[in-house]
Amino acid sequence: MGSAIANNKFTIKAIRSYIIGGVGSGGDYHNVKGGHWLIDSDISTPCSRWEQYRKSRTSWGINVLGSFLVEIESADGTVGIATGFGGPPGCWLVHQHFERFLIGADARNTNLLFEQMYRASMFYGRKGLPVAVISVIDLALWDLLGKIRDEPVYRLIGGATKERVDFYCTGPEPPAARDMGFWGAKVPLPFCPDEGHVGLKKNVEFLRKHRESVGPDFPIMVDCYMSLNVSYTIELVKACEDLNINWWEECLSPDDTDGFAQIKRAHPTVKFTTGEHEYSRFGFRKLVEGRNLDIIQPDVMWLGGLTELLKVAALAAAYDIPVVPHASGPYSYHFVFSQPNTPFQEYLANSPDGKSVLPVFGDLFIDEPIPTKGYLTTADIDKPGFGLTLNPAARSKLIPSNYLLNPPVQKSLTPAAAPVENGTATKTESPEKTNGVVDNLTAKVEELTTGSS
Repeated sequence: MGSAIANNKFTIKAIRSYIIGGVGSGGDYHNVKGGHWLIDSDISTPCSRWEQYRKSRTSWGINVLGSFLVEIESADGTVGIATGFGGPPGCWLVHQHFERFLIGADARNTNLLFEQMYRASMFYGRKGLPVAVISVIDLALWDLLGKIRDEPVYRLIGGATKERVDFYCTGPEPPAARDMGFWGAKVPLPFCPDEGHVGLKKNVEFLRKHRESVGPDFPIMVDCYMSLNVSYTIELVKACEDLNINWWEECLSPDDTDGFAQIKRAHPTVKFTTGEHEYSRFGFRKLVEGRNLDIIQPDVMWLGGLTELLKVAALAAAYDIPVVPHASGPYSYHFVFSQPNTPFQEYLANSPDGKSVLPVFGDLFIDEPIPTKGYLTTADIDKPGFGLTLNPAARSKLIPSNYLLNPPVQKSLTPAAAPVENGTATKTESPEKTNGVVDNLTAKVEELTTGSS
Protein backbone atom coordinates (compact mmCIF):
# COMPACT_ATOMS: atom_id res chain seq x y z
CA MET A 1 0.00 0.00 0.00
CA GLY A 2 2.70 2.51 1.06
CA SER A 3 4.88 1.57 -1.92
CA ALA A 4 1.98 2.03 -4.30
CA ILE A 5 1.34 5.49 -2.91
CA ALA A 6 5.01 6.40 -3.15
CA ASN A 7 5.09 5.44 -6.82
CA ASN A 8 1.83 7.21 -7.65
CA LYS A 9 2.43 9.91 -10.25
CA PHE A 10 -0.01 12.12 -8.33
CA THR A 11 2.10 11.97 -5.16
CA ILE A 12 3.44 15.38 -4.20
CA LYS A 13 7.23 15.29 -4.11
CA ALA A 14 8.12 18.92 -3.49
CA ILE A 15 6.65 22.36 -2.96
CA ARG A 16 8.56 25.56 -3.69
CA SER A 17 7.64 29.19 -3.28
CA TYR A 18 9.04 32.43 -4.64
CA ILE A 19 8.59 36.07 -3.85
CA ILE A 20 7.96 38.02 -7.03
CA GLY A 21 10.25 41.02 -6.86
CA GLY A 22 9.49 44.48 -8.16
CA VAL A 23 6.07 45.65 -9.33
CA GLY A 24 3.62 44.78 -12.08
CA SER A 25 3.87 40.96 -12.03
CA GLY A 26 1.85 38.31 -10.25
CA GLY A 27 -1.29 37.97 -8.20
CA ASP A 28 -1.19 41.15 -6.10
CA TYR A 29 -3.32 43.36 -8.37
CA HIS A 30 -2.35 46.51 -6.52
CA ASN A 31 1.43 46.08 -6.57
CA VAL A 32 1.85 48.32 -9.61
CA LYS A 33 3.92 51.33 -10.57
CA GLY A 34 3.06 54.76 -9.27
CA GLY A 35 0.57 56.68 -11.37
CA HIS A 36 -1.53 53.60 -12.13
CA TRP A 37 -5.27 54.30 -11.95
CA LEU A 38 -5.72 51.43 -9.46
CA ILE A 39 -3.65 53.10 -6.76
CA ASP A 40 -3.25 56.79 -7.62
CA SER A 41 -6.71 58.04 -8.58
CA ASP A 42 -9.58 59.19 -6.37
CA ILE A 43 -11.04 55.97 -4.93
CA SER A 44 -13.09 55.75 -1.77
CA THR A 45 -11.61 53.18 0.64
CA PRO A 46 -12.02 52.23 4.31
CA CYS A 47 -9.08 54.56 5.05
CA SER A 48 -10.46 57.55 3.13
CA ARG A 49 -11.94 58.90 6.37
CA TRP A 50 -8.41 60.18 7.04
CA GLU A 51 -7.41 62.86 4.58
CA GLN A 52 -3.73 61.85 4.48
CA TYR A 53 -4.71 58.44 3.05
CA ARG A 54 -6.93 59.66 0.21
CA LYS A 55 -4.38 60.59 -2.42
CA SER A 56 -2.92 57.12 -3.01
CA ARG A 57 -4.04 53.68 -1.88
CA THR A 58 -0.40 52.74 -1.33
CA SER A 59 -0.22 55.37 1.43
CA TRP A 60 -2.15 53.05 3.74
CA GLY A 61 -0.49 49.89 2.43
CA ILE A 62 -2.78 48.24 -0.13
CA ASN A 63 0.31 46.73 -1.81
CA VAL A 64 2.20 45.87 1.36
CA LEU A 65 2.18 42.10 0.86
CA GLY A 66 3.17 41.82 -2.79
CA SER A 67 2.93 38.76 -5.04
CA PHE A 68 4.29 35.26 -4.68
CA LEU A 69 4.40 32.07 -6.73
CA VAL A 70 3.95 28.45 -5.67
CA GLU A 71 5.26 25.39 -7.53
CA ILE A 72 4.06 21.90 -6.61
CA GLU A 73 5.98 18.99 -8.15
CA SER A 74 4.60 15.47 -8.40
CA ALA A 75 6.50 12.16 -8.35
CA ASP A 76 6.69 12.07 -12.15
CA GLY A 77 8.27 15.55 -12.34
CA THR A 78 5.16 17.44 -13.44
CA VAL A 79 4.95 20.92 -11.91
CA GLY A 80 1.80 22.86 -11.12
CA ILE A 81 2.11 26.61 -10.61
CA ALA A 82 -0.05 29.43 -9.26
CA THR A 83 0.34 33.03 -8.18
CA GLY A 84 -1.45 35.16 -5.63
CA PHE A 85 -0.88 37.84 -3.05
CA GLY A 86 0.97 37.21 0.18
CA GLY A 87 4.62 37.96 -0.54
CA PRO A 88 7.15 36.95 2.14
CA PRO A 89 4.53 36.10 4.81
CA GLY A 90 2.77 33.89 2.29
CA CYS A 91 5.92 31.93 1.59
CA TRP A 92 6.55 31.52 5.31
CA LEU A 93 3.10 29.99 5.82
CA VAL A 94 3.54 27.65 2.84
CA HIS A 95 6.64 26.01 4.30
CA GLN A 96 6.39 26.50 8.05
CA HIS A 97 2.80 25.34 8.30
CA PHE A 98 1.02 23.97 5.21
CA GLU A 99 3.84 21.97 3.63
CA ARG A 100 3.41 19.19 6.23
CA PHE A 101 0.02 18.32 4.74
CA LEU A 102 1.28 18.29 1.15
CA ILE A 103 4.55 16.37 0.88
CA GLY A 104 3.74 12.72 0.20
CA ALA A 105 0.01 13.43 -0.25
CA ASP A 106 -2.04 12.53 -3.31
CA ALA A 107 -2.67 15.74 -5.26
CA ARG A 108 -6.08 14.47 -6.32
CA ASN A 109 -7.32 14.77 -2.74
CA THR A 110 -8.09 18.47 -3.07
CA ASN A 111 -11.02 18.38 -0.63
CA LEU A 112 -8.97 16.61 2.03
CA LEU A 113 -5.98 18.91 1.63
CA PHE A 114 -8.13 22.04 1.82
CA GLU A 115 -9.85 20.82 4.98
CA GLN A 116 -6.56 19.95 6.64
CA MET A 117 -4.96 23.30 5.86
CA TYR A 118 -8.07 25.31 6.71
CA ARG A 119 -8.75 23.54 10.00
CA ALA A 120 -5.10 23.53 11.04
CA SER A 121 -4.96 27.31 10.61
CA MET A 122 -8.37 28.01 12.12
CA PHE A 123 -6.84 29.24 15.38
CA TYR A 124 -5.20 32.15 13.57
CA GLY A 125 -6.89 32.11 10.18
CA ARG A 126 -10.46 31.48 8.89
CA LYS A 127 -10.15 34.63 6.78
CA GLY A 128 -7.50 36.90 5.34
CA LEU A 129 -3.91 35.98 4.56
CA PRO A 130 -3.87 32.33 5.75
CA VAL A 131 -6.85 31.44 3.55
CA ALA A 132 -5.39 33.43 0.65
CA VAL A 133 -2.21 31.35 0.93
CA ILE A 134 -4.26 28.15 0.98
CA SER A 135 -5.96 29.47 -2.17
CA VAL A 136 -2.69 29.71 -4.09
CA ILE A 137 -1.65 26.23 -2.99
CA ASP A 138 -5.04 24.90 -4.07
CA LEU A 139 -4.78 26.56 -7.49
CA ALA A 140 -1.31 25.07 -8.00
CA LEU A 141 -2.78 21.64 -7.17
CA TRP A 142 -5.48 22.04 -9.81
CA ASP A 143 -2.89 23.20 -12.34
CA LEU A 144 -0.83 20.12 -11.52
CA LEU A 145 -3.82 17.78 -11.93
CA GLY A 146 -4.70 19.29 -15.29
CA LYS A 147 -1.16 18.90 -16.54
CA ILE A 148 -0.87 15.28 -15.40
CA ARG A 149 -4.20 14.44 -17.02
CA ASP A 150 -3.45 16.60 -20.08
CA GLU A 151 -6.73 18.46 -19.72
CA PRO A 152 -7.74 22.05 -18.96
CA VAL A 153 -9.01 22.62 -15.45
CA TYR A 154 -12.55 23.42 -16.58
CA ARG A 155 -12.80 19.87 -17.95
CA LEU A 156 -11.93 18.51 -14.51
CA ILE A 157 -14.74 20.38 -12.72
CA GLY A 158 -17.72 19.59 -14.93
CA GLY A 159 -16.73 20.60 -18.43
CA ALA A 160 -18.10 23.54 -20.41
CA THR A 161 -21.57 24.90 -19.71
CA LYS A 162 -21.04 27.58 -22.33
CA GLU A 163 -18.73 28.10 -25.31
CA ARG A 164 -18.27 31.83 -24.81
CA VAL A 165 -17.97 34.11 -21.78
CA ASP A 166 -18.62 37.84 -22.07
CA PHE A 167 -16.79 40.33 -19.86
CA TYR A 168 -17.40 43.67 -18.27
CA CYS A 169 -14.43 45.92 -17.51
CA THR A 170 -13.46 47.54 -14.23
CA GLY A 171 -11.57 50.73 -14.97
CA PRO A 172 -11.65 54.52 -14.90
CA GLU A 173 -13.24 55.22 -18.31
CA PRO A 174 -16.56 53.64 -19.43
CA PRO A 175 -16.19 54.87 -23.04
CA ALA A 176 -12.87 52.98 -23.27
CA ALA A 177 -14.52 49.81 -21.92
CA ARG A 178 -17.31 50.12 -24.49
CA ASP A 179 -14.88 50.72 -27.33
CA MET A 180 -12.81 47.66 -26.31
CA GLY A 181 -15.87 45.44 -26.68
CA PHE A 182 -16.91 44.96 -23.05
CA TRP A 183 -20.64 44.76 -22.33
CA GLY A 184 -20.41 47.12 -19.38
CA ALA A 185 -18.09 49.21 -17.20
CA LYS A 186 -17.54 49.39 -13.46
CA VAL A 187 -16.03 52.52 -11.98
CA PRO A 188 -14.66 53.16 -8.50
CA LEU A 189 -16.57 55.61 -6.32
CA PRO A 190 -14.21 58.52 -5.58
CA PHE A 191 -15.44 60.13 -2.34
CA CYS A 192 -16.24 58.70 1.09
CA PRO A 193 -18.93 59.53 3.69
CA ASP A 194 -16.48 61.50 5.82
CA GLU A 195 -16.26 64.06 2.99
CA GLY A 196 -19.81 65.06 3.85
CA HIS A 197 -22.55 66.48 1.69
CA VAL A 198 -19.98 68.05 -0.63
CA GLY A 199 -18.43 64.64 -1.24
CA LEU A 200 -21.82 63.05 -1.85
CA LYS A 201 -22.66 65.73 -4.39
CA LYS A 202 -19.29 65.12 -6.10
CA ASN A 203 -20.03 61.39 -6.26
CA VAL A 204 -23.35 62.05 -7.99
CA GLU A 205 -21.70 64.48 -10.43
CA PHE A 206 -18.93 61.94 -11.10
CA LEU A 207 -21.42 59.20 -11.95
CA ARG A 208 -23.58 61.56 -14.00
CA LYS A 209 -20.56 62.50 -16.09
CA HIS A 210 -19.86 58.84 -16.80
CA ARG A 211 -23.50 58.17 -17.66
CA GLU A 212 -23.48 61.06 -20.13
CA SER A 213 -20.24 59.79 -21.68
CA VAL A 214 -21.78 56.48 -22.81
CA GLY A 215 -25.45 57.30 -23.19
CA PRO A 216 -28.47 55.93 -21.32
CA ASP A 217 -28.20 52.22 -22.16
CA PHE A 218 -24.59 51.10 -21.68
CA PRO A 219 -24.41 49.35 -18.27
CA ILE A 220 -22.47 51.17 -15.55
CA MET A 221 -21.69 49.60 -12.16
CA VAL A 222 -20.18 51.30 -9.09
CA ASP A 223 -17.50 49.79 -6.83
CA CYS A 224 -17.62 51.26 -3.32
CA TYR A 225 -14.77 49.13 -1.90
CA MET A 226 -16.13 48.55 1.62
CA SER A 227 -16.08 52.29 2.32
CA LEU A 228 -19.70 53.33 2.91
CA ASN A 229 -22.24 52.86 5.68
CA VAL A 230 -25.94 52.03 5.57
CA SER A 231 -27.37 55.55 5.76
CA TYR A 232 -24.91 56.99 3.24
CA THR A 233 -25.55 54.14 0.80
CA ILE A 234 -29.32 54.65 1.00
CA GLU A 235 -28.93 58.38 0.40
CA LEU A 236 -26.44 57.99 -2.47
CA VAL A 237 -28.49 55.37 -4.30
CA LYS A 238 -31.57 57.60 -3.98
CA ALA A 239 -29.65 60.56 -5.42
CA CYS A 240 -28.58 58.46 -8.43
CA GLU A 241 -31.97 56.95 -9.28
CA ASP A 242 -32.09 58.64 -12.67
CA LEU A 243 -28.61 57.40 -13.71
CA ASN A 244 -29.63 53.76 -14.35
CA ILE A 245 -26.79 52.22 -12.31
CA ASN A 246 -26.73 48.47 -13.02
CA TRP A 247 -25.47 47.52 -9.56
CA TRP A 248 -23.79 48.92 -6.45
CA GLU A 249 -20.86 46.81 -5.29
CA GLU A 250 -19.32 46.23 -1.86
CA CYS A 251 -20.98 49.24 -0.28
CA LEU A 252 -20.46 48.05 3.29
CA SER A 253 -17.81 46.43 5.45
CA PRO A 254 -17.67 42.66 4.87
CA ASP A 255 -18.59 42.25 8.54
CA ASP A 256 -21.83 44.23 8.20
CA THR A 257 -23.92 41.47 6.67
CA ASP A 258 -27.04 42.76 8.43
CA GLY A 259 -26.52 46.11 6.76
CA PHE A 260 -27.24 44.60 3.37
CA ALA A 261 -30.73 43.74 4.56
CA GLN A 262 -31.29 47.39 5.47
CA ILE A 263 -30.15 48.83 2.14
CA LYS A 264 -32.13 46.19 0.24
CA ARG A 265 -35.29 47.10 2.18
CA ALA A 266 -34.70 50.75 1.34
CA HIS A 267 -34.14 50.01 -2.36
CA PRO A 268 -35.76 46.64 -3.16
CA THR A 269 -35.48 47.02 -6.94
CA VAL A 270 -31.82 48.09 -6.95
CA LYS A 271 -29.11 45.46 -7.41
CA PHE A 272 -26.45 45.11 -4.71
CA THR A 273 -23.39 42.85 -4.87
CA THR A 274 -20.48 41.89 -2.64
CA GLY A 275 -18.16 39.01 -1.68
CA GLU A 276 -14.74 40.01 -2.99
CA HIS A 277 -13.36 40.16 0.55
CA GLU A 278 -15.26 37.23 2.01
CA TYR A 279 -13.65 33.89 2.75
CA SER A 280 -14.73 30.22 2.67
CA ARG A 281 -18.17 28.68 2.37
CA PHE A 282 -18.79 29.59 5.98
CA GLY A 283 -18.34 33.28 5.26
CA PHE A 284 -20.61 33.15 2.21
CA ARG A 285 -23.37 31.18 3.94
CA LYS A 286 -24.85 34.23 5.65
CA LEU A 287 -24.49 36.35 2.51
CA VAL A 288 -26.62 34.02 0.42
CA GLU A 289 -29.10 32.94 3.11
CA GLY A 290 -30.32 36.51 3.56
CA ARG A 291 -31.27 36.84 -0.13
CA ASN A 292 -30.31 40.51 0.03
CA LEU A 293 -27.65 40.26 -2.67
CA ASP A 294 -28.24 39.96 -6.39
CA ILE A 295 -24.75 38.65 -7.24
CA ILE A 296 -21.89 37.30 -5.11
CA GLN A 297 -18.33 38.02 -6.20
CA PRO A 298 -15.76 35.70 -4.55
CA ASP A 299 -12.09 35.97 -5.48
CA VAL A 300 -10.70 32.50 -6.19
CA MET A 301 -7.18 33.60 -5.19
CA TRP A 302 -8.47 34.69 -1.77
CA LEU A 303 -11.53 32.75 -0.54
CA GLY A 304 -9.87 29.31 -0.42
CA GLY A 305 -9.06 28.43 -4.01
CA LEU A 306 -11.03 26.58 -6.64
CA THR A 307 -11.89 23.75 -4.24
CA GLU A 308 -13.78 26.11 -1.93
CA LEU A 309 -15.18 28.26 -4.75
CA LEU A 310 -16.99 25.22 -6.14
CA LYS A 311 -18.71 24.74 -2.76
CA VAL A 312 -19.68 28.42 -2.62
CA ALA A 313 -21.08 28.21 -6.15
CA ALA A 314 -23.21 25.21 -5.23
CA LEU A 315 -24.49 27.04 -2.16
CA ALA A 316 -25.37 30.12 -4.23
CA ALA A 317 -27.06 27.99 -6.91
CA ALA A 318 -29.44 26.60 -4.29
CA TYR A 319 -30.62 30.20 -3.74
CA ASP A 320 -30.55 31.04 -7.48
CA ILE A 321 -27.89 33.70 -6.91
CA PRO A 322 -25.38 34.24 -9.76
CA VAL A 323 -21.66 33.96 -9.02
CA VAL A 324 -19.42 36.43 -10.84
CA PRO A 325 -15.84 36.09 -9.56
CA HIS A 326 -13.68 39.07 -8.76
CA ALA A 327 -10.87 39.35 -11.31
CA SER A 328 -8.24 36.53 -10.87
CA GLY A 329 -7.63 36.06 -14.59
CA PRO A 330 -7.59 32.49 -15.94
CA TYR A 331 -8.26 31.01 -12.52
CA SER A 332 -11.72 32.58 -12.69
CA TYR A 333 -12.22 31.90 -16.39
CA HIS A 334 -12.02 28.11 -16.02
CA PHE A 335 -14.52 28.25 -13.17
CA VAL A 336 -16.97 30.47 -15.06
CA PHE A 337 -16.94 28.27 -18.16
CA SER A 338 -17.71 25.21 -16.04
CA GLN A 339 -20.64 26.41 -13.92
CA PRO A 340 -24.29 27.04 -14.84
CA ASN A 341 -24.80 30.02 -12.50
CA THR A 342 -21.88 32.12 -13.77
CA PRO A 343 -23.36 34.40 -16.46
CA PHE A 344 -20.30 36.59 -17.19
CA GLN A 345 -16.89 37.61 -15.83
CA GLU A 346 -14.97 40.68 -14.70
CA TYR A 347 -11.84 41.97 -16.39
CA LEU A 348 -9.78 44.27 -14.18
CA ALA A 349 -8.04 46.80 -16.44
CA ASN A 350 -4.33 46.36 -15.81
CA SER A 351 -2.97 49.14 -18.02
CA PRO A 352 -1.89 52.30 -16.17
CA ASP A 353 -4.64 54.40 -17.76
CA GLY A 354 -7.19 51.58 -17.87
CA LYS A 355 -7.78 52.05 -21.57
CA SER A 356 -6.22 48.92 -23.04
CA VAL A 357 -6.44 45.17 -22.40
CA LEU A 358 -3.29 43.75 -20.85
CA PRO A 359 -2.61 40.50 -18.94
CA VAL A 360 -4.00 40.54 -15.40
CA PHE A 361 -0.74 39.06 -14.06
CA GLY A 362 1.52 41.43 -16.00
CA ASP A 363 4.54 39.79 -17.64
CA LEU A 364 4.64 36.75 -15.33
CA PHE A 365 3.27 34.38 -17.99
CA ILE A 366 3.83 34.31 -21.74
CA ASP A 367 0.39 32.97 -22.65
CA GLU A 368 -2.23 34.43 -20.31
CA PRO A 369 -5.53 34.58 -22.22
CA ILE A 370 -7.06 38.07 -22.22
CA PRO A 371 -10.46 39.25 -23.53
CA THR A 372 -9.14 41.58 -26.20
CA LYS A 373 -12.59 41.78 -27.84
CA GLY A 374 -14.61 41.67 -24.64
CA TYR A 375 -15.04 37.90 -24.58
CA LEU A 376 -13.26 34.54 -24.52
CA THR A 377 -14.20 31.12 -25.88
CA THR A 378 -13.30 27.66 -24.62
CA ALA A 379 -10.70 27.50 -27.40
CA ASP A 380 -8.82 30.32 -25.65
CA ILE A 381 -8.32 28.28 -22.47
CA ASP A 382 -8.12 24.76 -23.91
CA LYS A 383 -4.65 23.90 -22.61
CA PRO A 384 -3.57 21.55 -19.81
CA GLY A 385 -4.05 22.91 -16.29
CA PHE A 386 -4.73 26.62 -16.27
CA GLY A 387 -2.69 26.92 -19.46
CA LEU A 388 -0.10 29.32 -18.06
CA THR A 389 3.62 29.18 -18.85
CA LEU A 390 6.16 31.15 -16.84
CA ASN A 391 7.84 33.89 -18.80
CA PRO A 392 11.62 33.15 -18.86
CA ALA A 393 12.25 36.88 -18.62
CA ALA A 394 10.13 37.07 -15.45
CA ARG A 395 12.15 34.32 -13.74
CA SER A 396 14.76 36.92 -12.83
CA LYS A 397 12.10 38.50 -10.57
CA LEU A 398 11.53 35.27 -8.66
CA ILE A 399 13.34 35.24 -5.32
CA PRO A 400 13.43 31.74 -3.76
CA SER A 401 11.82 31.84 -0.36
CA ASN A 402 14.67 29.87 1.22
CA TYR A 403 16.54 33.19 1.39
CA LEU A 404 13.92 34.27 3.90
CA LEU A 405 13.46 30.97 5.68
CA ASN A 406 17.17 30.11 5.90
CA PRO A 407 19.12 33.34 5.42
CA PRO A 408 22.92 33.13 5.18
CA VAL A 409 24.59 33.83 8.53
CA GLN A 410 26.24 37.24 8.70
CA LYS A 411 29.75 37.59 10.09
CA SER A 412 28.55 40.11 12.66
CA LEU A 413 25.14 40.85 14.10
CA THR A 414 26.33 44.11 15.71
CA PRO A 415 24.21 46.98 14.35
CA ALA A 416 26.00 49.82 12.64
CA ALA A 417 26.58 52.85 14.86
CA ALA A 418 24.43 55.88 14.24
CA PRO A 419 26.20 58.92 12.75
CA VAL A 420 27.47 61.39 15.30
CA GLU A 421 27.30 65.15 14.91
CA ASN A 422 28.79 67.44 17.55
CA GLY A 423 28.97 64.53 19.98
CA THR A 424 25.25 63.64 19.60
CA ALA A 425 23.94 60.54 17.81
CA THR A 426 21.52 61.46 15.04
CA LYS A 427 18.73 59.46 13.48
CA THR A 428 19.46 58.16 9.99
CA GLU A 429 16.90 58.92 7.32
CA SER A 430 14.83 55.96 6.16
CA PRO A 431 14.98 55.26 2.43
CA GLU A 432 11.98 56.47 0.50
CA LYS A 433 9.23 53.85 0.36
CA THR A 434 8.30 52.54 -3.06
CA ASN A 435 5.22 50.78 -4.37
CA GLY A 436 6.97 47.42 -4.46
CA VAL A 437 7.11 45.64 -1.13
CA VAL A 438 10.19 43.66 -2.09
CA ASP A 439 11.90 46.06 -4.48
CA ASN A 440 15.19 45.87 -2.60
CA LEU A 441 15.09 42.27 -1.44
CA THR A 442 17.43 41.04 -4.16
CA ALA A 443 20.08 43.52 -3.05
CA LYS A 444 19.64 42.39 0.55
CA VAL A 445 20.11 38.78 -0.47
CA GLU A 446 23.31 39.64 -2.33
CA GLU A 447 24.56 41.59 0.67
CA LEU A 448 23.92 38.68 3.04
CA THR A 449 25.59 36.25 0.68
CA THR A 450 28.64 38.48 0.34
CA GLY A 451 28.80 38.98 4.10
CA SER A 452 28.87 35.25 4.78
CA SER A 453 31.62 34.42 2.29
